Amino acid sequence: MANDRIASVSRKTAETEISLQINLDGPGESSIQTGIPFFDHLLELFARHGLFALKVEAKGDLSVDYHHTVEDVGLVLGEAIRKALGDKVGIKRYGFFILPMDECLARIAVDLGNRPLLVYSVEVNSSYVRDFNILLIKEFCRALSNSLGANLHVNLEYGEEPHHAVECVMKCLARAIDHASQIDPRASDELPSTKGLLT
Repeated sequence: MANDRIASVSRKTAETEISLQINLDGPGESSIQTGIPFFDHLLELFARHGLFALKVEAKGDLSVDYHHTVEDVGLVLGEAIRKALGDKVGIKRYGFFILPMDECLARIAVDLGNRPLLVYSVEVNSSYVRDFNILLIKEFCRALSNSLGANLHVNLEYGEEPHHAVECVMKCLARAIDHASQIDPRASDELPSTKGLLT
């Protein structure tokens, strides 16, 4: 049932140690500690705009690079969302959102049908927000797609300022996943597939 859609996942490797909890039907509250301030900000936006309750504690080899931490948080987040969805009976499965933010416009579509694929088209004038390389958000989305089993299409239609661009993408991603993961009251006892399974 919708009020039970909560999951916790922990993952430890030689590069990162991550503990994450998500409630798909939460109020948009978050507690995020990854050691990367701008990434924390983006995950807070993800929770707020998806109306998820999200808690993330991550320790990574930040002295080497931010890459491992950002990618592994994507892996753990995808696994947690997949677990929280359970058998996926009654979910809408498909989600789509268009989101404007200042000069930016993002368009994202997602299918939670267990066929992972990422199509990612985000181009801006600069790759950095302070010391954070926004190209890492592509790696985050790829990891999320793979572990969630999602067909994910991420497009920045236009935009210039890199901070605005990745904020726009993260907010739009949250809205699209929220839409796809919602329970459709018209099909609350049905799996959203004519095959009888999602594969």
